[in-house]
Amino acid sequence: MSKDRPTDAANIIATVAAAYAARADVTADQVVDLVAKLSAQFGEELGEASASHATDTATASASPARPQPALPIEDAVTEDKVFCLCCGRGFKMLKRHLGSEHGLSEDEYRTLFNLPADMPLVAPSYSARKAAYAKKVGLGKHSRDDLEASLHDA
Repeated sequence: MSKDRPTDAANIIATVAAAYAARADVTADQVVDLVAKLSAQFGEELGEASASHATDTATASASPARPQPALPIEDAVTEDKVFCLCCGRGFKMLKRHLGSEHGLSEDEYRTLFNLPADMPLVAPSYSARKAAYAKKVGLGKHSRDDLEASLHDA
């Protein structure tokens, strides 16, 4: 058995924990639990100092629980675009981009950046244009009961 073996095990644990912590859906407590399980798995190979080093490394890599936004939150919504705080790209609507590029739902995105529930994820001009079209064609004007009644009368 090599004398570098505990250090190798600690590096493996730290690497695995850092990769796990990089996921958007993982909490710091989950990372600490993983480090504890891996430390127990390696067991006797790790000395007490190496185990605490691995835990410190994993906790340090998990500490940035909230990533820094790519641009200031107050600049994220303009009249024609809504900017993604993860990557800084501008869109008319963020929902599809968040799911496909970042694997986030709207609620996860808002939680990740501590955004208010009323913060728009659709550009205001696009939303207004869609609302005007819906009013023009009469969407929501009549209920299904009215439609069924008119069909039975005919």
